[in-house]
Amino acid sequence: MWVFWLIAAGVFFIIEMATIGFLVFWLGIGALLAMLTSFVTDSIFIQALVFVVTSTLLLIFTRPLVDKFIKTPKELKTNAYSIIGKKAIVISKINNIEGIGQIKIDGEVWSAKSFDDEDIPEDTEVEITEIDGVKAVVKRITADKVTVEK
Repeated sequence: MWVFWLIAAGVFFIIEMATIGFLVFWLGIGALLAMLTSFVTDSIFIQALVFVVTSTLLLIFTRPLVDKFIKTPKELKTNAYSIIGKKAIVISKINNIEGIGQIKIDGEVWSAKSFDDEDIPEDTEVEITEIDGVKAVVKRITADKVTVEK
């Protein structure tokens, strides 16, 4: 029966590598402990009991400890949403009524519209407040024009 527990542990560890939760690892450890128990007794009930009890105890007592050391961000902004909150420069006048306007941020050109429906002239510094479809929604930071390389 030890072969079954060894295979089960291997499967749990492979599943753990494919996920990010650090949860299935403890089941793999429980399966290894059940494998060790199979060398002492042939009782499948006792082996399963060792697996369930050790896996449960490991989950309960070590999970909070692991969470303390492995910090994962609650909300990670990726792709287009990573530019929210950043500053950009208007490279083509923004006019919401006409549906025109472009900004440049980190070397990329984005279509843009203003947050409060005001026209924003070229070379104005703006802050990106949100993404609406394929357009960045921006608000003016300063009324003064700034010089930038285009």
